[in-house]
Amino acid sequence: MGGSNVPADAEVVVVGGGVVGLSVAFHLAEAGVRGVVVVERDLVGRGSSAKPVGGVRATFSDPGNILLGQRSLEAFERFGDAIGLRQVGYLFLCRSPEEVDAVERSTRLQCGLGGSGRMVSAAEAARLNPWLDPRALLAGSFSPRDGHAEPALVVAAYRAAAERLGVVVCESAEVVGIDGSSGAIEAVRTSRGVVRTGRVVCAAGAWSKRVGEMAGVSLPVEPVRRQIGITAPESGLPTVPFTLDLSTTLYFHNCDGGLLLGISDAAQEPGFGREYSDEWRPAFDEAAAVVAPSLVGRELVSGWAGLYENTPDHNALIGVSREVPGFSYATGFSGHGFLQAPAVGEVVRDLYLGREPFMDPSAFHADRFAAAAPVHERHII
Repeated sequence: MGGSNVPADAEVVVVGGGVVGLSVAFHLAEAGVRGVVVVERDLVGRGSSAKPVGGVRATFSDPGNILLGQRSLEAFERFGDAIGLRQVGYLFLCRSPEEVDAVERSTRLQCGLGGSGRMVSAAEAARLNPWLDPRALLAGSFSPRDGHAEPALVVAAYRAAAERLGVVVCESAEVVGIDGSSGAIEAVRTSRGVVRTGRVVCAAGAWSKRVGEMAGVSLPVEPVRRQIGITAPESGLPTVPFTLDLSTTLYFHNCDGGLLLGISDAAQEPGFGREYSDEWRPAFDEAAAVVAPSLVGRELVSGWAGLYENTPDHNALIGVSREVPGFSYATGFSGHGFLQAPAVGEVVRDLYLGREPFMDPSAFHADRFAAAAPVHERHII
């Protein structure tokens, strides 16, 4: 919309112009909903969608996450080369008997729901990924249908498709208030004007808690910085699966002719800071020294910091508020947002239209924390 104000009226306002918000907007418009407006505080795709590692997978331990991942994989496969999809597989590494038992259970569940995964020996894991030292491993799981894609291309594709269907995307339009009375939404106030509407979908990622508070809805989402580095391109590098060590959360895969390296920092304080530093490298090198020694100390040519949008159980919030019925949400994905976005757009569309989604999303309702019934997911980083 350039520099103009937001529309005066909308059927529904989607707060957040990342991959989840744009998927929601596209699926609503595709289903015939008119007057869909997306408001984004920055530029489209500049929040959590700007810096994910691009993994796409259905390799989870919770049935809901598996179904969301599988449905999204189908969409990513339809996009294909247009989004840089590389189905090199996911390889989870097990280094303790407890991890082996848990991953075996997860793999059986995935296969029972139509997944592609299988357990592999330490030797086979090292054949799949020559960087690994099999002596450090007990086993692993490999899911060949999984892989990685380019988030910026997915964001651009959903935006273009949504706008073709009449969705209005407003950038630099930060939400500053949500007006309503008696539990009903009446308007969304932004830095570029007021939109009268009775429906809001919060897909604001790391900023969702504040948006929820404006409407009187509790969305326990906390921003946490995550960092990765990219090594220089090299000829002859083997193509390897997206590989994750469950014991340490070390992960790596091919990227731009080099390698993408990362590890979750359990000591990282919550906050919105996205300044890059090399403070994660010692933890990565310590973990790599055990499972992939030749990755220790590799020179990085670039890196970035982005935000995870964490919930208390590190799983998504998807649903319709019971206190404010016009308020829906799809947020708090804790690192799963990019890979689940296509399916989540479908689920939110169906909840909006009062239809039964392809899977039961009730376990992801925000009220689960009040009921002490969190989702338990083991395949997280």
